[in-house]
Amino acid sequence: MALPAKLSATEINDRLGRMLGWCLRGDALHRELSFTDFASAWAFMSRVALAAERLGHHPDWRNSWNRVTIDLSTHDVGGITALDFELAAAIDVAARGVS
Repeated sequence: MALPAKLSATEINDRLGRMLGWCLRGDALHRELSFTDFASAWAFMSRVALAAERLGHHPDWRNSWNRVTIDLSTHDVGGITALDFELAAAIDVAARGVS
């Protein structure tokens, strides 16, 4: 499978402008989410894990009780690709499905 192309700064900023809750932190898309409790955060992470497996692309993330911090970057190309935005969109869907 061919590696996705690294996006330019202009492409990244254009796409980020259409997404809520995401920002650029270093060479990664970044988002922090809070849930009502640990179980809700874990349920969200389980949904994201399934989406990540389907895409073959996995987040760098951290969980502390009801908080999940996510960074997305395509390490093989040294930056952000369309695949990171595709996973970000799946993460947004997963976040809407958990209270």
